[in-house]
Amino acid sequence: MAVSSDSVLQKVFAKSPTFDSSKKVLGKAVGISGGVISCNERKLKSEDKIAVKASAEAGLKGLKSYEVNLDLGFDVVAERELREKGFLGIRKTKLVCTIGPACCSLEDLERLAMGGMNVARLNMCHNTREWHRDVIRKIKKLNEEKGFFVSVMIDTEGSLIHVVDHGAPSSIKAEEGSVWVFTAKKFEGSRPFTVQANYERFSEGIMVGDELVIDGGMAKFEVVERMGNDLRCKCTDPGLFLPLAKLSFWRDGKLSYHGLPTLSIKDWADVDFGVSEGVDFIAMSFVNDANSVKNLKNYLSAKSSKLIRVLAKIETLESLQKLEEIVEASDGIMVARGDLGVEVPLEQIPTVQEDVTRLCRQLNKPVIIASQLLESMVECPTPTRAEVADVSEAVRQYADALMLSGESAIGLHGQKALSVLQMVSSRMELWSHEENRQGALHNSQLGNTLSDCIAEEICNCAVQMANNLGVDAIFVYTKHGEMASLLSRNRPYPPIFAFTSDNNARMALNLQWGVIPLLVDLSDDMEANISKTIDLIRTKGMIKKGDAVLLVSDLTPTHATSTTFQSIQVKTIV
Repeated sequence: MAVSSDSVLQKVFAKSPTFDSSKKVLGKAVGISGGVISCNERKLKSEDKIAVKASAEAGLKGLKSYEVNLDLGFDVVAERELREKGFLGIRKTKLVCTIGPACCSLEDLERLAMGGMNVARLNMCHNTREWHRDVIRKIKKLNEEKGFFVSVMIDTEGSLIHVVDHGAPSSIKAEEGSVWVFTAKKFEGSRPFTVQANYERFSEGIMVGDELVIDGGMAKFEVVERMGNDLRCKCTDPGLFLPLAKLSFWRDGKLSYHGLPTLSIKDWADVDFGVSEGVDFIAMSFVNDANSVKNLKNYLSAKSSKLIRVLAKIETLESLQKLEEIVEASDGIMVARGDLGVEVPLEQIPTVQEDVTRLCRQLNKPVIIASQLLESMVECPTPTRAEVADVSEAVRQYADALMLSGESAIGLHGQKALSVLQMVSSRMELWSHEENRQGALHNSQLGNTLSDCIAEEICNCAVQMANNLGVDAIFVYTKHGEMASLLSRNRPYPPIFAFTSDNNARMALNLQWGVIPLLVDLSDDMEANISKTIDLIRTKGMIKKGDAVLLVSDLTPTHATSTTFQSIQVKTIV
């Protein structure tokens, strides 16, 4: 869509609370969060540029131009989707798949990547580090040789009590009234109705009458007798008993066991493993306060030359009570609804999910909705209608990502489950666009410094311009990804193409709503960056004559260390 009328542009700025149209925005200085924006109209000879440029400058001394050689790294799946559906048809909700025995071969991983998997999650509760290393290297091999762009996340086990072995290779049924012995004693083979726990002090503080809950409610037992450190328990609510099932003890509606550290000795070893393998994200289980997140981030900054993002899993009552400080300390959030549903009444889970999702967007942190999205597809080839509605609601809430757990890791229909997430999220995003729901989003101010406030306001206004002008895409040129993240926070209609020369930023942006990160060699000559990236995309046939693109940048010239340079441009393609 080409736009060239000044009157149209004046209407756009007039709708923005940031700009004062009475000051004749086009051609006049306008205050912005205590700073200054100079909005300069320029008539250009080239037919491919719309006559508008808004630049936020602070002491800019000029730009040094030099030739650069940009190599566009485009994910093959995003490229295919763009060719097939066009800019506005690209799926914006990211998809996370848990890798397990059902999908760990190179062929299975490639099919998941082709199906739209953005992030591969490895649950360190299961399998050996050698197994996880093999999977990570297969994913990296696919990225390098097949042109995929899949980030890797490891998920720590956390300090929890779980089953070592219950004597069956898969699941067994705990029948009502059956009596089981739970013990920490090590033994070979299996014993009938005997369950081995992983923690030798698991029964400490547990009393007769306490309730033992398996995997968040898959089965329930009542403690009927203490036998030294062992517990004799009677099944009161029958259900499936899975290998490595998690155990939790309850008394009078509250957890009756506390005191385990957030990260166990094994977890720290798993973190070191993740550092050595160069993972992109570490999801931290059973986070109860911000300090545990800060400790892990400090450890990673000292241990790893690569910036590894830390996601806090919200799955306990304590984490909800300290939610805002945890979100602020972390690089992202995972709403682990399975374990959370054990500690929070079931009827409160939907509102908790929406509150967490909204807070994450306000604080500009990506949020993943996880657990039981398509649980029936572990065994069935089609989801229930209730599951489809659940997925749709998460997309409607503008969650950054949706996650498959058992559906992909051990399920019979992992590929189909992934395709369901893709289809449902794409349809709901289209509906949100048709209903103009993005226009109802309101974000609070995040920035504390002038430069941060300028970047934030530039992104807010850029998205409003993009939506009002109906541009086809937003291109952002960003050093570490912050500006791309701020654009994503506003949930724009067009997709966000984030060009960065920082591979760590590229991998992190893979989890951000609506962002297609591209690794390029950027210079401080913005005109050269813009021309060459557009030319490269045009040569791939992914952009056509007449397409309108809004351009945003936060790049600072290397010789202007104390300045801020940010701009908004709108271009049409010829």
